[in-house]
Amino acid sequence: MRAGSDRRAMDGDESGGRAPVVIVRPTTNVTSGVAVTQKLVRAAVAFGDLIRGTFGPNGLDKMLYKSNGETAVTNDGARIVSDLMVKHPAAKTFVSMAETQENACGDGVTGCLIFAAELMREGGRLLERSLHPLTLVEGYREAADITLATAEARSQDATEADAARWIDVALTAMTGTSAEAGGVDLASLVVDAAMLVQRTAGTDPLSYERIRMAKRGSGDLGQSRLISGLILDQRLALDRQARLLNDVKVAVLTRPLTLQKGVRDTEIEVNDVDQLESFMAAEDALLDAHATSVINSGARLIVCAKEVEPRVLHRLVDAGCVVLADVGRDGADDLADVTGATLCEHLDDLDAGALGHLDRFSVETLEGEDGRRERLMFEHANSKLACIDVAGSAGTATEEVIRGLFDALRSVIGGMDSGRLLLGGGSLHVAAASAVREAAEASSGRRRLAMEAYARALEAVPGALIENAGGNRLDVLMDLRAAHRAGHADEGVTPAGINGTITQAWANAETLEHAVVVSTEAVCGLLRIDQVISARGD
Repeated sequence: MRAGSDRRAMDGDESGGRAPVVIVRPTTNVTSGVAVTQKLVRAAVAFGDLIRGTFGPNGLDKMLYKSNGETAVTNDGARIVSDLMVKHPAAKTFVSMAETQENACGDGVTGCLIFAAELMREGGRLLERSLHPLTLVEGYREAADITLATAEARSQDATEADAARWIDVALTAMTGTSAEAGGVDLASLVVDAAMLVQRTAGTDPLSYERIRMAKRGSGDLGQSRLISGLILDQRLALDRQARLLNDVKVAVLTRPLTLQKGVRDTEIEVNDVDQLESFMAAEDALLDAHATSVINSGARLIVCAKEVEPRVLHRLVDAGCVVLADVGRDGADDLADVTGATLCEHLDDLDAGALGHLDRFSVETLEGEDGRRERLMFEHANSKLACIDVAGSAGTATEEVIRGLFDALRSVIGGMDSGRLLLGGGSLHVAAASAVREAAEASSGRRRLAMEAYARALEAVPGALIENAGGNRLDVLMDLRAAHRAGHADEGVTPAGINGTITQAWANAETLEHAVVVSTEAVCGLLRIDQVISARGD
């Protein structure tokens, strides 16, 4: 149906001499039928083609030049998608899908987008051949169920004690990113950090948020290290404070160490110097009482989320304390997790039982482009937080390394939480495609066409790995199909772009399963659209 006839249908019935009822503006453009689907398909395929070249160990980077003049070089799918300024409805759906995958799993965004784009391409071809959209959606959903069942059957259990397997998971997630240059050393740091917070978390759920990344801004990547504790980029207020404390008690305050401010504005009239001196002496006495309460608690490291009055600061430093002011509530919460201290809102609550403990507190001084900067190191063997100190330059290169490490961390933490892993290298997708084809052969009706299209879309993921490695997509996919039919379930695409046995590429099973679910649902939602009404006229 043409756009003009659609608009007239919406305006009203012109037969029988009745005047049309206008319900939309004349500039409104209405597109229906196959034309709608093809517009959505073209946008989705363009999105997939844009990101396809970044996929896998041989993926290349994209240079993003932003409207504000900033540039970034990355091959991280989530980063590319988040920085794109898209306006097409289908592209916006893909952006939302990528955000869902990133938020849920922290990895697998690129593969998810490639698979979804191929589902749209295959669906568009079938709709051109007059396959009903609902039949297509039913076939896709049935094929998705078969894919998930295949993933469940192929997944392998993994325990926290299998460190070598978790290192493989981290390396797989880091492959193709800037973090890959760190190799096994960086992957080991990620696994050690995950195991550290798991040991100290107790009954709390294991969370990637308990592991922080710090950018040192000097050295090379091989000098990166793991800290059982926390690193803060903050300078001490007074240079004469101690730079190193061992076996120290810590107080964490969420209230300011200043004079209490009244709710109302107050004016005090002073008639002579003695009254002024008495007023100032009373202030000093109140501040001195604050300092005395803190000193008497036995803490030598004082962490305050808010402001510390200079007179209190000097009094505490004179007593041999180290004071950190204005760390914010989040910083106070983090340091309470590191030290085991109780957050104190009132000085009356500050006693020996509220104090935490640090094995070591130190101040690291570094020379950078902007001059000298200090980093505060809080180390404790039983800390609930861990920090990976990433060495390297202070520029965007290190930021991309941290992004790759974060993906690896999410994969490892997710795998430890689920206890299930799957082989990578496109092995699952080839096996699932074979299973879907077998089910399609046993199915009658047109839904079979949709299931076969789903199987072809699954093979787009190993196909992208082959193409990016410079291999022959058709030949390698045929070899993989034959290998899986012969019972070689561990066959996949190697980094060389050929088929081979996959032994070290492992991924969190829930990451791959979630990508299948979110891709299928997003595509089914788009394929059900039969009309686009644009008020802009485009």
